[in-house]
Amino acid sequence: MTGVRVLVGTRKGAFVLTADGTRRQWDVSGPHFAGWEVYHLAGSPAQEDRLFAAQSTAWFGQLIQRSDDGGRTWEPVGNKFEYEGTPGTHQWYDGTPHPWEFARVWHLEPSPTDPDLVYAGVEDAALFRSADGGLSWQELPGLRTHRSGPSWQPGAGGMCLHTIKLDPRDESRMYAAISAAGVFRSEDKGESWRPINHGLRSEGIPDPDAEVGHCVHRLAQHPARPDVLFMQKHWDVMRSDDAGDNWHEISGDLPTDFGFAIDVHAHEPDTVYVVPIKSDSEHFPPEGRLRVYRSRSGGGEWEALTRGLPQEHCYVNVLRDAMAVDSLDSCGVYFGTTGGQVYASRDAGDSWDPIVRDLPTVLSVEVQTLS
Repeated sequence: MTGVRVLVGTRKGAFVLTADGTRRQWDVSGPHFAGWEVYHLAGSPAQEDRLFAAQSTAWFGQLIQRSDDGGRTWEPVGNKFEYEGTPGTHQWYDGTPHPWEFARVWHLEPSPTDPDLVYAGVEDAALFRSADGGLSWQELPGLRTHRSGPSWQPGAGGMCLHTIKLDPRDESRMYAAISAAGVFRSEDKGESWRPINHGLRSEGIPDPDAEVGHCVHRLAQHPARPDVLFMQKHWDVMRSDDAGDNWHEISGDLPTDFGFAIDVHAHEPDTVYVVPIKSDSEHFPPEGRLRVYRSRSGGGEWEALTRGLPQEHCYVNVLRDAMAVDSLDSCGVYFGTTGGQVYASRDAGDSWDPIVRDLPTVLSVEVQTLS
């Protein structure tokens, strides 16, 4: 029977949750790398038992780990990340120049077709590529050295490259999102980039033609329609129908348009999920009620999904990489909270169950549908 593997990165280790196709009983493995921050845990679509983990601590720095047996055992692989050429500077909060520094890996994006090819988005914002299963890493410097680079600024969590999207239809096209700079698109496998932020409005830069400076929190797309992009921004939920050339707001009747996570139903390209958070200073659900919102029309009109979720005294957050979907016939939706819960829906969001509780703060959730 087809199964599901949920990969959870937390402040104090990684956890691997597995179930059969009914998704009713879950086996919890972990913590792997106990005590380490695991910003992201990702599986290869091309080889389901190959997993990558980005772990770090302030004391020991950054490590990339790889498993080739579905997370039962791990080994450190290549961990040398160096900015290519002269590091240069970017802009700090007060407008002064700040040298580029390597802090951690925020996001890993394995290739959908090649198990040895994986990309890494790091802080300070840069993009790296490995073609040998993580043994060695090379920067794709065209992004960091873009002419707009000196004006990029860190968001509250750091200047992070947190989203990488690979176009499943065109292997030359890819997207990267940076907080706080915006979205960039490459048409040549990451060699060169251009900002695609037209239509975004952000506090301090209300000009919709501002090239960079936008605090994008997360991008989502459906593989069957990769030119349609959805965005959760610092404020506003946005959509592009032309591969990012133009953006328009789809926040509609959401109770608040601030949030971090966004994802798309596996089989319905117009069904989108977000988790509204009260504000940029109060990172918890409005009224202390944890609600996922779903739009079946590609945005604009939203419905609250509450069955099985706490509807009073809930003050958790759902971070940008902490929502994912599976590809079973009845699409499963998953998200993790800063309170250590991982919730799952077997019916596309109509109802929810906590499949594990009391983990450390959840930083990321990824899902694999197993053969």
